[in-house]
Amino acid sequence: MGTDRVLIFDTTLRDGEQSPGCSMTVDEKMTLARKLETLGVDVLEAGFPVASQGDFEAVQRIAREIRGPRIAALARCKREDIALAWDALREARHPRIHIFLATSDIHLAFKLKITRADALQHAAECVAYAKSLCDDVEFSPEDATRSDVEFLCRVLEVAVEAGATTLNIPDTVGYTTPTEYGELIRTIRQRVRGIEKATISVHCHNDLGLAVANSLAGVEAGARQIECTINGIGERAGNAALEEVVMAMHVRADRLPFTTGIQKQEIYSVSQALSEITGSQVQPNKAIVGRNAFAHEAGIHQHGVLSNPLCYEIMTPESVGVSANHLVLGKHSGRHALHMRFHELGYELTKQDLQGVYERFIQLADRKKRIYDQDLISLLANRPPQDHSQGQSVAVMQ
Repeated sequence: MGTDRVLIFDTTLRDGEQSPGCSMTVDEKMTLARKLETLGVDVLEAGFPVASQGDFEAVQRIAREIRGPRIAALARCKREDIALAWDALREARHPRIHIFLATSDIHLAFKLKITRADALQHAAECVAYAKSLCDDVEFSPEDATRSDVEFLCRVLEVAVEAGATTLNIPDTVGYTTPTEYGELIRTIRQRVRGIEKATISVHCHNDLGLAVANSLAGVEAGARQIECTINGIGERAGNAALEEVVMAMHVRADRLPFTTGIQKQEIYSVSQALSEITGSQVQPNKAIVGRNAFAHEAGIHQHGVLSNPLCYEIMTPESVGVSANHLVLGKHSGRHALHMRFHELGYELTKQDLQGVYERFIQLADRKKRIYDQDLISLLANRPPQDHSQGQSVAVMQ
């Protein structure tokens, strides 16, 4: 794998499912897993087997039936968790055990109630045990961005020495900033002995709205795996959105010269499938997959898009699987968009007709938030009589 290749680790079925109201049945997880396989994710985190019997069954079935991506299962730094994760994964073509252990002092003291020395011992023993079962082991020091950097590097060294092949650096509570996170990844690359044996991964939460920016900063600093979710779902404010990190690297390849294996034209389809399964709709102004992502209402924008979409679109709708851009008619719309919509409805307006209809349209748009096609046709019915001898008319296209 070249240094410019970034692995996409999708955790929609694990971290994403922890988003309130987004739990899924085994069958629903299977449906989405097949979509994620078609999308081309490199690693599919199927669940947390110890969490419930349903999660165990989902991981087991996905491991058995999904043969393209690596299938990961999450486990706490406990032998019983790891053994159960392996039981669920053992039929996978490419299994991965993903172990996590908190390393920040606040988590060690108040959640785990163990010392730093205890944490080092647990990490060494559990990674070694997982390695005895599975060649592919990922280790995550939970709350890494609030951990003491020297201790964090020591824990990562222990994990590499015990056989971890991926070191994930979670911004568990969405606390870090892009510059700070990039510096942390560079520090890890410089200080952790044996780091060349492992892939550095980033896992960022969106509590401050910085998950995507932090993930990209981590990649620029040397990480080569991004952990993300479809539509950015996940705990609290969510995770880094897969569609955003992938399209950012695609559109801005001049500044982010990295490639992925994602089939970008499948993005919108997967996004819609997740919304249908969970009943959680994407916010209208969500980047890439939101209803308004390729919609234009301002008249100046609409004129530009009609002349050349590149005026106001940095990617084509088709590139992510959206059929076309959408001109939203409202009080900010201009004559060009209104004329185009009448054309699509089968009406050709002369310049004089358009002016009269446009004036009535603006008056209506000031009163209504949404303008429907029937409203537009009604505007035509209310037009003043024309002198047809001068050839000024509204012709219906057949």
